[in-house]
Amino acid sequence: MTQPLWTPSRRRIARAAITHFRRAAVEAAGRPLPDYDALHAWSIDDPGAFWGFYADYAELPFRTPATRVMSDDPMPHTRWFEGATLNYAEAVLAPSALHDDEGTTAIIAVAENGSERRLTFAELNELVARIQAGLIREGVGRGDRVAAFAANISETVALFLACAGLGAIFTSCSPDFGLAAAEARFGQVEPLLLFASPVYRYGGHRFDVSDTVRSLATALPTLTRTVLLPYPDEPVVPVAEAEPWDAWLGSENLTPTFETLPFDHPLYVLYSSGTTGVPKALVHRAGGALIGHHREQHLHADIQAGDVALYVTTCGWMMWNWLVSVLAQAATIVLYDGSPAYPEPDTLWRLTERLGMTFFGTSARYLHSLQAQGVRPHEVADLSTLETVGSTGSPLSPSGFEYVYRHVKEDVHLASLSGGTDIVGCFMIGVPTLPVYAGQIQRPGLGVDLVVLDDEGNEVVGEPGELVCRQALPSMPLYFWNDPGGSRYHEAYFERYPGMWRHGDRIARTPEGGVVIYGRSDATLNPGGVRIGTAEIYLPLEAVDAVVEAAAVGKKVEGDEVIWLFVVLREGSVLDDELTARIRTSIRTGASPRHVPKRVFQLSQLPRTRSGKAMEIAVARLVNGLEVPNRSVMANPEAADEIEALLAVLRA
Repeated sequence: MTQPLWTPSRRRIARAAITHFRRAAVEAAGRPLPDYDALHAWSIDDPGAFWGFYADYAELPFRTPATRVMSDDPMPHTRWFEGATLNYAEAVLAPSALHDDEGTTAIIAVAENGSERRLTFAELNELVARIQAGLIREGVGRGDRVAAFAANISETVALFLACAGLGAIFTSCSPDFGLAAAEARFGQVEPLLLFASPVYRYGGHRFDVSDTVRSLATALPTLTRTVLLPYPDEPVVPVAEAEPWDAWLGSENLTPTFETLPFDHPLYVLYSSGTTGVPKALVHRAGGALIGHHREQHLHADIQAGDVALYVTTCGWMMWNWLVSVLAQAATIVLYDGSPAYPEPDTLWRLTERLGMTFFGTSARYLHSLQAQGVRPHEVADLSTLETVGSTGSPLSPSGFEYVYRHVKEDVHLASLSGGTDIVGCFMIGVPTLPVYAGQIQRPGLGVDLVVLDDEGNEVVGEPGELVCRQALPSMPLYFWNDPGGSRYHEAYFERYPGMWRHGDRIARTPEGGVVIYGRSDATLNPGGVRIGTAEIYLPLEAVDAVVEAAAVGKKVEGDEVIWLFVVLREGSVLDDELTARIRTSIRTGASPRHVPKRVFQLSQLPRTRSGKAMEIAVARLVNGLEVPNRSVMANPEAADEIEALLAVLRA
């Protein structure tokens, strides 16, 4: 048997929120629930009972109760908590665990320039009310769209909550998005107002994007006003016909408005990466986001009242929306704007010590970067308060798991997560009462009826297949914007396996009960007709110290395909014949001869989305002479230019 890297102590299990929930759920389930797997089995055997019980257990602030928890309609037409009304902002701004103690810190906003701002729940409520006064003055009401081209600051959180309180629909991206990428998103939903950060800082550099703000405002004909958001310790950068934040805000000494809204009322619009076309505009329901996040954060992440939680994110990634929901736990959220590696790679770990963080969420790429640089957080910071490290964005490698336990903290719950913008949450997630195994996500989340299917739709165990969800979840999109018949929604998730959600990830279940991700199924390689997940190639590369990261793609050749491998190397390393041979040998011995790449190339960087995911499909299109649509969605389009230059040399 594989040995776990970490096993929770009896004390940790006893005080975990999921343990208390499991015991409380026994009566509702009408059967014994001795462990997580039994609890999960009940949650998918009787989803209506599970979600209904969780809503009561979490004391979600329903104004009116539901007539039924879950309709009989098949996905994606399932309706949740019909007849129930609530307000997302009310649940977040006045969590029941506060017991009227509004002096609790709600937000600690930190920027890489050293600025720090704290807001109590009372102060956040007042700021939300002042923003609502401005929104009402502008005529914003239920269903109106408000867009934010915004830095990760407390004003952006308050703006979102102000919109949610009034029933307006919020949508955002970060100010590092180019004009074309921002317009491709916001242009679809026709916002009434635009809030924009004309300046931001990253990696020690100041970026003035006022020209982009001006052009974006011009490109959105439905706008009635553009408001400029402040940036910590930076002077206001003027933009023609835009109003400064302080001048626009409403008067003081107000209380927020929380409209009574249906459970299915649209809360925000999120967007797919847009790497293969115009980004899908995903409309998420308020109640679904609230209950889905609450379950993940309280039970799976074990975030409780008084905790301090960070997720390293921008306003262009769904983890920002996830982080805001943490406020419903009466916990403090930490907003960090800037590079997590500035001025030093260990900056955020020192911040963890200073703020007494209990939950530290980040991307697998960040952890892999620290590992490659030899950073040892436990030697530079006292991490005694840290209980959970969350990792998502891309699969965390087995050596990445081992790095956390060797060099971050021995006794910590490493909760690897995977889901996406599509459900603004997770399919697979951590469980604080179960052991952690290297390279494995611990379990499917509660309520998630996850199976692995082969091409014929048969369930497989112990071998890779498609990630499929057989039952509806409250956080699945309400609909796609501008898709009145639902045809794009159906095509995106339900065409391959009728009646079941195909997510597009290639995964396998393990003997330990966990989940291993092998990459996106649309990036699956097929040399000689044999399907290979890209992660099957990346895993053996961990034995090659010189390789920092890689992208494997299929090169079409005479009706077949061969594998081309692009590698990013450690500083000072060169892809010579000896290293190429080591790479091939490692893959041959660690996987199989079929996995060995035909060609290996060195790059300075891989093309990435703005949430840090390597764009394997974009690389494959370039290699096969196809155009990469929406190159503006790349965080680093110069990486694509580098690949094109390399291919031009090969063709010469």
